[in-house]
Amino acid sequence: MTTTTGEYPMQRWVFEDAAGRFDIDLGDSNMIPGRLDQLSVPPGLDLDYGHDRGIGALRDRVADLYGGDCASVLITQGAQQALYLVYASLLSPGAQVIVYRPGWQQSWDITADLGCRVDCAPYRDDLTFDVEAAAALAGPGLRLIVANSPCNPTGRRIADSDLKGLLALAERHDAYLLLDEEYALDLRDSPAVGSDRVISVSSLSKVYGFPGLRVGWLYGPPEVVEGCARRKFLSTIANSVLCETLACDVLDHRDRYLRRYTEITRQGLDLVREFTRRNTDAVELVEPEDTPFAWLRLTTGERPLALCRRVLDAGVLLMPGETLGAFDGFRICFARDPGAVAEGLRRLEPLLRPAPQVPPSAGPHGGRTSNLPNGVL
Repeated sequence: MTTTTGEYPMQRWVFEDAAGRFDIDLGDSNMIPGRLDQLSVPPGLDLDYGHDRGIGALRDRVADLYGGDCASVLITQGAQQALYLVYASLLSPGAQVIVYRPGWQQSWDITADLGCRVDCAPYRDDLTFDVEAAAALAGPGLRLIVANSPCNPTGRRIADSDLKGLLALAERHDAYLLLDEEYALDLRDSPAVGSDRVISVSSLSKVYGFPGLRVGWLYGPPEVVEGCARRKFLSTIANSVLCETLACDVLDHRDRYLRRYTEITRQGLDLVREFTRRNTDAVELVEPEDTPFAWLRLTTGERPLALCRRVLDAGVLLMPGETLGAFDGFRICFARDPGAVAEGLRRLEPLLRPAPQVPPSAGPHGGRTSNLPNGVL
């Protein structure tokens, strides 16, 4: 896979360029972070090594989310580790991986590092998943298809018909379909349930708003779980027992967190919709489907990174498309206090359109070019 000219890593944007320069965060892709004082932990908890697959109480709760069996569950250090373990377990040099782009950089960088042939499938013009394009890329060495639904950064879900098409493609090639379902609100609908070809990954980071717990999981065929568990043991052994116990408390109050998420995102999306209606000459909203963020196409001709740098100077963090493999827009998170969203949009609005470029001067006096006839000063 060749690197696209103009790629810009998210790690550099968030942890280097933007660090300490903003007071309004509309760039991250998660719900307002929760607090420790919202959670409880049993007194006398033994802080031992726990279990390489996750403590039983948490695995049972995750299995309940899917309406499945805990033998299909592996608890991980966030969804990031779950995805990495799948790649490391299933892939070998020369295998083909099909990913969708824009998306999460890990899916094409890490798989390429593992020696795989990585092919990036496009979305259709309306940002739905182009199954035909993926099928056209598929070769005899296809091992894994990676998709994200609802998608980060487009906010779009995989339609049922497209999902069936991707699963059929995986089955034809004896491959797996890896679904990043971080933003799925009801995992009982996951195609991983009852399938020996689909692997689902999710966590408490995005919808629940607890990225600091670093608790994620994968749900899939037991043989895949077994292979991933072996690699997890050889890298991190197990998760923190404390964090996993706190995660049990989060899932015990799941309905409360989901109600809060729904209310906060509803208010924030209303503000973003109104903002885009006022600025139709500069941005186009891709209507999100239950995500805490939206993709805004930038129609001014300016590169997203350039805009986001100017907005950062105003103290607002956005996510430029270049960090996600796209060059026509930016991601904006609205799962924030409505006042913060409104203020962030207020600062963004006057910066949407780049300042007109002053043409280079050719005049001899202070840089001004005379518009008088030749020879007249």
